[in-house]
Amino acid sequence: MDYFPLFADLKGRPVLVVGAGGVALRKIRLLLKCGALIRIAADKLHPHIRSLHEAGRVEWAARAFSPELLDTAFLAVAATNDADLNEQVFQAAQQRRLLVNTVDDPARCNFIFPSIIDRHPIQIAISSGGQAPVLARLLREKLEALLPQGLGVMAGIAGRWRGRVKAKLVSTAQRRRFWEKLFTSAAFQRLADSRRSREAERLVRRQLAGDWPQTGEVALVGAGPGDAGLLTLKGLQRIQEADVVLYDALVSEQVLELVRRDADKICVGKRANGGSVPQEETNRLLVRYALAGKRVVRLKGGDPFVFGRGGEELEALREAGVPFEVVPGITAALGAAAYAGIPLTHRDHAHSAMFIPGQRKIDADAPDWQALAQSRQTLVVYMGTIKAAELARELIAHGRAADTPAAVVSCGTLPGQQVFSGSLSELPGLAEKAPLPALLIIGETAALHHRLGWFGEQPALSADRSGWYVQPAAGADKPAVRVA
Repeated sequence: MDYFPLFADLKGRPVLVVGAGGVALRKIRLLLKCGALIRIAADKLHPHIRSLHEAGRVEWAARAFSPELLDTAFLAVAATNDADLNEQVFQAAQQRRLLVNTVDDPARCNFIFPSIIDRHPIQIAISSGGQAPVLARLLREKLEALLPQGLGVMAGIAGRWRGRVKAKLVSTAQRRRFWEKLFTSAAFQRLADSRRSREAERLVRRQLAGDWPQTGEVALVGAGPGDAGLLTLKGLQRIQEADVVLYDALVSEQVLELVRRDADKICVGKRANGGSVPQEETNRLLVRYALAGKRVVRLKGGDPFVFGRGGEELEALREAGVPFEVVPGITAALGAAAYAGIPLTHRDHAHSAMFIPGQRKIDADAPDWQALAQSRQTLVVYMGTIKAAELARELIAHGRAADTPAAVVSCGTLPGQQVFSGSLSELPGLAEKAPLPALLIIGETAALHHRLGWFGEQPALSADRSGWYVQPAAGADKPAVRVA
């Protein structure tokens, strides 16, 4: 072991930083978080360091380094691009038996700055002994993804309750079991993650009184539009903690692969022209598994609150007294449009965007076709391929131009993504060709797919003299198509 890991209390202690450039700024910001008194030796200051100096947060002690500046220092940092000056600082600190760090120069360090995960008061430091700092940073990023955001809240609560737990539970073994049960409780973690400290402390009080709740909980998680890389960090954590996952047909195999191997996976999806699980049955399953003490995830494609019936499911959970949380996801309109290179708004083409479902309840009011047919507006239709003919007919009848650009994005964000583009009058034919799931996008920005599309195979385009882009002809008897 080249370095002994320790944590130093720097509150109110003077730290000399030699140099005041961008590298020094990173170290100064870190040291200020620890409450250190920063003294700087440099001929000029980085603009951000100057702002800190003017705010009274750091002291500009000298315009040049001299060894005497170390006489009152607790530790020192050499952060200049002058190797000779860094050597002077190191040697002077060594003579005074001071801790000194020379940035990016392990040979002139007797302490190093690790990569830090800060969940105050929990701190995790990762070091490669100066050999591979980039590797240490990558490891920190992986750990950040795995560790709950509420760790600091959990530790703070434990600190406040430690004395009462010790007074009530006299043996070390009892106390260890108490804290292990609490810290591994999904309910306690959920409350800590959502910063609901008072409710979390009530849970501690109940456990200490022997009244531990037996009910499980439900996390309503948005799985995004398909690409597993678009799943949120919290969404990933929840599905890897789950005992039971109830998922939609629109949840991709990529995302389902991330579910814990020993979790029960139950499909409760709905498909157009296909079999489906009634919503009432899904609600019943959520309540049943949660009341059995399970950690349940309701995994929904896209975002659970955008045409996902998430509100209906939460109402059922609330009525049954089941605790829940919601983890948003990237809705299909955002994900599929971005991967197709279709901006939903654009200063030159569309000032607004509207999301609508292609399917609606039988007793629902008719759509406001006049509002939907406005120009300079992007209309995104979920589950609309079956109604594409009606949609095109009504929009044109209510004033939308028949040659308005339109696109159907099939399997958006997935490796098999396809984009079928043309005009509003051609929308029924485009929708007929598109494999499900598919999203309809109508509006001037849909034409930008040919210029901005970046994901998957893209058509080769060339600009003609007018500045338009020319899409190659589909066949020998068909003319090339000009697109904006």
